[in-house]
Amino acid sequence: MTVALVTGATQGLGLALVEGLAQRLDPTDTVYLTGRDMNRVMTAVESMPGGGAEIRGELLDVADHQAARRLAHQIQERHGGIDIVFGNAVMRVGPDDDPRVIADRYTEVNNFGTTRLLRAFAPLLRDNGRLLVVASSLGTLHHLAPVLHNRFTTPSSLDEIDEQIARWRDELKDRRTGAWPAFVNIPSKIGQVAAVRVLAAERREDDLNRGILIASVCPGMINTPTSALWWNVSTAPTPAQAAVALLDLALDPVKPEHYGELVRFGEVVPFS
Repeated sequence: MTVALVTGATQGLGLALVEGLAQRLDPTDTVYLTGRDMNRVMTAVESMPGGGAEIRGELLDVADHQAARRLAHQIQERHGGIDIVFGNAVMRVGPDDDPRVIADRYTEVNNFGTTRLLRAFAPLLRDNGRLLVVASSLGTLHHLAPVLHNRFTTPSSLDEIDEQIARWRDELKDRRTGAWPAFVNIPSKIGQVAAVRVLAAERREDDLNRGILIASVCPGMINTPTSALWWNVSTAPTPAQAAVALLDLALDPVKPEHYGELVRFGEVVPFS
């Protein structure tokens, strides 16, 4: 039996990933649809078409320091492990949001939420498992001033990545932005990709021997209301269309060159 979980799954890409997984998996399999509002979670579960895997709703607010650990423990007790995890939870921002005002919540969800998910669920991965963090091609050092590169290349643990994100957050709040880009998505996405790289470096040999894939993934531009605040997305793929490449990565045989990397449409996007 395959067990899968998607965070931030009550709308958009997350909801499409749940539906796609359920359609591709068997009736004996289980897909957990999670989010931070239980009413929205249950509404999303009820909106799913029938057939395929069982879809179960669970509360998971990644900003809650203990939530990922609690749910991981529950899933371990129920199933003994997990096969597919998509980290998709994100706090969305618009052009009118003041970065200094949103900095605490933004990093708590997008970055510390990611590292909590990695810590909680990586130990539960069964043979041939997948742990995929939805990031962006903005999450590369090409978008960052060279003077800041070592902030994300020298850390060798998730704790050290968290320290660098906290340092950026505090500099942002105190207006000590220096060489940091004005668009908060860039340092945040780089932090997510760097966190995946650090975890992968710790686990690489054993994971590859067991057929496990840990990677960050870029779905490309998606036609959503949030993206439309920043760009013209009228011709961009729908969430369901964008989910296809991510589902392929989760369900197709592992390509070793993808391990620990940022993958976009099946190709590695170099970090530096």
